[in-house]
Amino acid sequence: MHAGIAVTDSVVWVGTNDRETDLFEGLWPLPRGVCYNSYLVKGDKIALVDTVKRSTFDRYIENVRAQLDGKRIDYLIINHMEPDHSGSVRMLLDLYPELKIVGNQKTAGFLEKFYGIKEMQVVADGDELDLGGRKLRFHLTPMVHWPETMMTYDAKEGILFAGDAFGGFGALEGGIFDDEVDIEYFEGEILRYFSNIVGKYCVPVQNAIKKLAGADIKVICSTHGPIWRKNPGWIVDRYDRWSRHEAEEGVVVVFGSMYGNTERMMEAVAAGLAEEDIKRVRIHNVSRTHVSYLIRDAWRFKALILGSPTYDTRLYPPMDEFIRFLSHKKLTNRTLGLFAPSAGAEAAYRRSPSSPRAVRGRGTWWSRSWRPTARPRRRIWTAANSSGEIS
Repeated sequence: MHAGIAVTDSVVWVGTNDRETDLFEGLWPLPRGVCYNSYLVKGDKIALVDTVKRSTFDRYIENVRAQLDGKRIDYLIINHMEPDHSGSVRMLLDLYPELKIVGNQKTAGFLEKFYGIKEMQVVADGDELDLGGRKLRFHLTPMVHWPETMMTYDAKEGILFAGDAFGGFGALEGGIFDDEVDIEYFEGEILRYFSNIVGKYCVPVQNAIKKLAGADIKVICSTHGPIWRKNPGWIVDRYDRWSRHEAEEGVVVVFGSMYGNTERMMEAVAAGLAEEDIKRVRIHNVSRTHVSYLIRDAWRFKALILGSPTYDTRLYPPMDEFIRFLSHKKLTNRTLGLFAPSAGAEAAYRRSPSSPRAVRGRGTWWSRSWRPTARPRRRIWTAANSSGEIS
């Protein structure tokens, strides 16, 4: 990437790409990396908005220095204290000791605990920072997705520095703007990011969207993923729908199978879906697909069908883990279908601490058969479709 890319005449992207980290937060796979976006804002004074993960600091400081022309950094605005965005704070202070850190009261607590830094300029919701020629306004957006998160709005150019909101997985491959990248790819990775990291906090997301409704937002600069300059409404609309638990037409089938019987049931269910002319079907083997992709697809589509055997008289462990993760995310408003190769598996579903009931589905149906063949396939599917919910 170049040593900084202009967003406008006065705002420059100085972030970095990370193609070496395999697991984001030690949990979520990064098959195509991730980016850490940071922005240099130029008025009479200069402000940096967020930093980058410590491991990419060398590239980051090259980008920053290339844009300073020998000038100093006056302010560092911290929208979010997670270490992939604050990890370079201490090193920046060592290089620019006169730099003033700007954040809210909760930022101050994290800053001291993480890095032993006590000096900072505390701002409240609605406060402004005058850079000379432009003012930056701060909007506190707690629990999107940490307690201290906030957004910074530049009214002069209509730029929203959104922190982690509206971001997603994936390194930036050449272009950094929404009109320069493969949005179809990024949409899947943005939803995977949202559903696994932000999804539990849908009420705070809705609060943030409402708070910013009156702002004339022309560009959205997140800390991950592309910059939204052509159509910022596209990503706001997605976040709005996802945080309302609205879903697309389609069905996700997640199954676990040790010796093939539950898999045969899954094939029967899938055949029934095809017979009902349902084309948008995603099938996942719970033992072979990372849970982040299962959660993403469950968030995307209206119907979720789970099939599982028992193991040690309990629910099959990978399925239990998936349901536990999904229940923790508080997903609602889905049609839920369950199938199992035995009554014992049905009982295991019901007594599991992470019972599928916690997924808050509607129109739940059951089907069980020890060894399904083509003959009972219609019976299995009929049980599913009798609720009238899967369509």
